Amino acid sequence: MSALTDPVRISIACHGGRGHTARLSEAVEAGASRVPHTEVTSIQVDRITDQEWHRLDDADAIVFGAPTYMGTASSAFHTFAEASARRWLTRRWQDKLAAGFTNSGSMAGDKAGTLGYFATFAAQHGMLWVSLGLAPGWNSSAGSEFDPNRLGFYQGAAAQSPVDDRTGTVHKSDLATAEHLGHRVAELTRTVVAGRRALES
Repeated sequence: MSALTDPVRISIACHGGRGHTARLSEAVEAGASRVPHTEVTSIQVDRITDQEWHRLDDADAIVFGAPTYMGTASSAFHTFAEASARRWLTRRWQDKLAAGFTNSGSMAGDKAGTLGYFATFAAQHGMLWVSLGLAPGWNSSAGSEFDPNRLGFYQGAAAQSPVDDRTGTVHKSDLATAEHLGHRVAELTRTVVAGRRALES
């Protein structure tokens, strides 16, 4: 195997909710796809198939996404997480990289609870958490709502969409932040996989 040219595999395991989180998932995928030799697969966890479970097993990194409802990830994501217990028993996801993103109706909206839940979920599987890696934006008089990471989260990408919006529209800054996360995950995954391959050769 070539540590430089063999593809790395990233899966996005997401519950799209009313459409806003699905848009974030697309942005994460776009960011990851910009890194050469990266294969990205998007999986809807509320209708996951046996074949898609195996794609998660074979992935080098998994990015988790769900809307924040009542201070945590949606029930559909929790159902998926509980169903992953078979993987937990066999340590199938051990040492994969992991990251997360979420959306809610309020600027804060207790999204940190969901991102923290994703990080704990990943830790239970023995995964390695990738933070957002961006300084907070829009936190000074010189800033604007179009700054990257305008909502100021660190554990992952966070977005805000009005609760009465039915179009799936997501703020440009939040999409750019999600794209940054995808790119960061892909770059770090490529580094880790290349290092492992070099050690094995």
